[in-house]
Amino acid sequence: MRGEKVNRKSSKYSLAKFRKEFPLHLMLFPGIILIIIFNYVPMAGLVIAFQKFIPSKGMFGNQEWIGLDNFTYVFSLPGFKQAMVNTVIIAAWKIVLGLLVPVVFALLLNEVRHIKFKKTIQTVVYLPYFLSWVVLGGIFIDLLSPGSGIVNGIINSLGGESIFFLGDNRYFKGTLIVTDIWKTFGYNAIVYLAAIVGVDTSLYEAAETDGANRLQQIWHITLPGIRGIVVLMMVLSLGNILNAGFDQVFNLYTKAVYESGDILDTFIYRLGLIDAQYGAATAVGLFKSIISTIFISTSYYLAYKFSNYRIF
Repeated sequence: MRGEKVNRKSSKYSLAKFRKEFPLHLMLFPGIILIIIFNYVPMAGLVIAFQKFIPSKGMFGNQEWIGLDNFTYVFSLPGFKQAMVNTVIIAAWKIVLGLLVPVVFALLLNEVRHIKFKKTIQTVVYLPYFLSWVVLGGIFIDLLSPGSGIVNGIINSLGGESIFFLGDNRYFKGTLIVTDIWKTFGYNAIVYLAAIVGVDTSLYEAAETDGANRLQQIWHITLPGIRGIVVLMMVLSLGNILNAGFDQVFNLYTKAVYESGDILDTFIYRLGLIDAQYGAATAVGLFKSIISTIFISTSYYLAYKFSNYRIF
């Protein structure tokens, strides 16, 4: 009897809670519809990866099924291995620096006591995030030009030789990584600044009473206080291990730097849209999705096992 009463109370509570939160669920409905339309419905096209796809027969026409032949063909292409290596290297550096730089910047900005100066700096550094790579691509092409670019002008004035940042394989990867971090670190730092604000201020007062300096307070209070959000961002970012930034690379690279700058996304673009090998291009895209799913699932499991941290 007592168990039945508890179950009735819990069911009534759950029903009352659902009624109270129903408007919030209703607000999510349009977003869910859009996700289904643009993220899940297109997954029907993955069947192309296992077909010798001929567009004239239609999406659901009588296409020839060839199993894993598209995957075998793609993996044997001479440019695939290099594109894979470039993708992993560029994406890994972007993930590591994309976590480290915003955290360091947020910690430093949090130490600024002049409010107007602090807000000005924050606004200036996150503004580039809202500029597309189409715009920034043209800006960087001008700034990094070996002949008339301001960057090489400074290098020449200091006695150095001009560097072809966007046309030399020795520098192109580094240029992609640095410019991407410059574009995104200010915006990403907002998340960590919000987390820092949530740290209990009484801990700083107690640490200051015990004689801890600012660096010690940051190390022993601030960093542990934002550890949860850092783990969250790390888990989410590992799903992008094979996403090195198509928009950026496409707007900055040329044939001269295919060796160091060609990534899986640009490889898929040329394979599918230029060479019209739709089945092979879809196979590479499916391969990317599977690897990314494995990475983000593994990172989530490790975050839960070693840090007892859950997203859901």
